[in-house]
Amino acid sequence: MLDVSSLSEIDLFKHLPDSCLEALEKDSNVLNCSARHLFFQPRQTGKVLFVLEKGSVRTFRTYGDRKLTIAVLQPPAIFGVMGCFGQGRYLSSAEALEESRVRIISRDSIQSLLECAPHVTHKLVDLMSDRCVHFLYKMETLAFKGLIPCVATLLLEKAENGVVAGMTHKDMADHLAVHRESITATLGELRRAGIITIGRKTIRILHRERLEHATQE
Repeated sequence: MLDVSSLSEIDLFKHLPDSCLEALEKDSNVLNCSARHLFFQPRQTGKVLFVLEKGSVRTFRTYGDRKLTIAVLQPPAIFGVMGCFGQGRYLSSAEALEESRVRIISRDSIQSLLECAPHVTHKLVDLMSDRCVHFLYKMETLAFKGLIPCVATLLLEKAENGVVAGMTHKDMADHLAVHRESITATLGELRRAGIITIGRKTIRILHRERLEHATQE
């Protein structure tokens, strides 16, 4: 069994009365699982909060045959927060990376905790906000990476003597059916990599071989 001092090491549960911690410990269940155990998937409805006590867990999104890792968690850590509120739908998947021990706390127990210690609500909101910001950052990173091959291909197609002239960011966005801001960000990545320079309605290719390589990333 997990003693209350171990639960209190988790930021969300710090400074809780022993009575609240004991209630959480009593009402929760422990799952000992092997590597690759899948806890949940995107859009799946959940009604529990997971506390990683031993091992490691990663959260991720799957795109085709690729997995984008959002976070790798080490104990003590909490995951599956979205399953405890509102419609309780998860944004990502979570799987064990090795043999792990995970405590499962029901939504009802969390609701009782909020009545016992209302200040935990603020911690949960902060935790959800941090996780959402991190999730969006990862999605944004994936979007940029996915756009780089498309933008690189378009630049090579439109270039004459190494220069793409008369094509605005909006023109490129319309051509690829994406937002102009995404094009601007992707071109910025290529510029910072030293592959292109950007002028007014002019993009000069500095390293054609590297740009060709970018079409295959």
